Amino acid sequence: MTRVSTAARADLLAGEEPLGIRVDGTALTMTMRTPGDDVELAAGFLVGEAIVRGRDDIAAMKVCDGTTCGHLDHTDDEIGNIVDITLAPGAAMPQGARRAFMTTSACGVCGKTSIHDICVLPRTALSADTTVFDPVMLTMLPDRLREAQRVFSATGGLHAAGLFTASGELLAAREDVGRHNAVDKIVGWAVLQDKLPLSGCALLVSGRASFELVQKAVLAGIPLLAAVSAPSSLAAELAEEAGLTLIGFLRGQSMNVYAGAQRVAV
Repeated sequence: MTRVSTAARADLLAGEEPLGIRVDGTALTMTMRTPGDDVELAAGFLVGEAIVRGRDDIAAMKVCDGTTCGHLDHTDDEIGNIVDITLAPGAAMPQGARRAFMTTSACGVCGKTSIHDICVLPRTALSADTTVFDPVMLTMLPDRLREAQRVFSATGGLHAAGLFTASGELLAAREDVGRHNAVDKIVGWAVLQDKLPLSGCALLVSGRASFELVQKAVLAGIPLLAAVSAPSSLAAELAEEAGLTLIGFLRGQSMNVYAGAQRVAV
C-alpha cells in the first residue's frame, strides 16, 4: 500500500479584488482584477469601449482615497478600489455605455445588451499600417514575455500581455487574473504615454485570442495580435474585417495565421 505524506507550508497566491470605474461621477462598471496599474486599466478600458480615443479625451484620473473623489459615503473596501475619470470637454460616454452588471476577471463583454454593442471598429482602418513582422522574431516573443512575468513566476496564476516593436523589443508587459485586464493595462499605459495609435506594434497575450481582445487591439491601433492558444471564430471574423493580423498557437517554431497574413514575412 502506497503511503501518502502531507505537510503544511506557505504559498503565494495572485491577488484578485474588485475595481470600480466611474466616469464623470457615474458608475460605468465593476471588474475583478489583480491590484496594481489601476489607472492604466481604467484608461485602457475606456479605449476598448470606444469612449475615448487617446490622452486628450481624458481631463483627469485618480484612484479614490475616500477624501478627494467627491463622494464621502465610501466603505473601507471601496477606498483604493475605485478609479474616478473626468472626460475632457467634447468627450462623452455613448448612449447605453454603462455595463448592466459586474464583469468578472474572465469576461470583457459581460453586461453588453446586444451584439451591436460589442462590434466596434476604429474610425481609421488598420489596413493603412503596412508593417511587416519576421516570423522568426515572432516565435521568440513568448519567451521574452515569460521572462517579464514576475508575479506569474511566484504564483503561476496570472495571464499576461506584452507589447513589442516590429524588431521584437518589449515596450511594456502587464499581468492580471484576467486576460482582458492585462491588455487594458497595456493600452492604458500607451494612453498615459500619449502613444496611441500603436502603429507598427505587436501584442502578445497568454491563453487564447477572444473577440474582446481583438477589439481592444483594433481600437488601440495595434496591427498584429498573437496568442499562444487558439482564437475564436468571431475573433477571426472581426480581425479580417478590421484589417488586423491575427496569430494563434504561437508555440515553439510554429504558428497559425488566421487573418492579415500579408504582415508576416514568409
